[in-house]
Amino acid sequence: MIYVVATLTIKPETRADMIAAAKACIAETRKEAGNIAYDLHESVTDPTKLVFVEQWENAEALVPHRKAEHMKAFGRVVVNCLAGPPKIEVITPANVEVR
Repeated sequence: MIYVVATLTIKPETRADMIAAAKACIAETRKEAGNIAYDLHESVTDPTKLVFVEQWENAEALVPHRKAEHMKAFGRVVVNCLAGPPKIEVITPANVEVR
């Protein structure tokens, strides 16, 4: 099992668009083979911080996820919302990789 934690800093004026796109993406991602959980958390102290917490059966399940049409559509929205580069952490029992 692996976890992916993606922390995004967004432009304040894009918050509504970002959350709407995220909800659509989350609904489709939860249907994917190998997905156990896929949730969005909003900071209560910083409205520009959003954190995705994902749980997958294995790393192989991420390959089709990254290529899925709903991820491509989400990416087209995200690119206009980010205020800086995202922080992606891939957590396995043996390692924590930060990208």
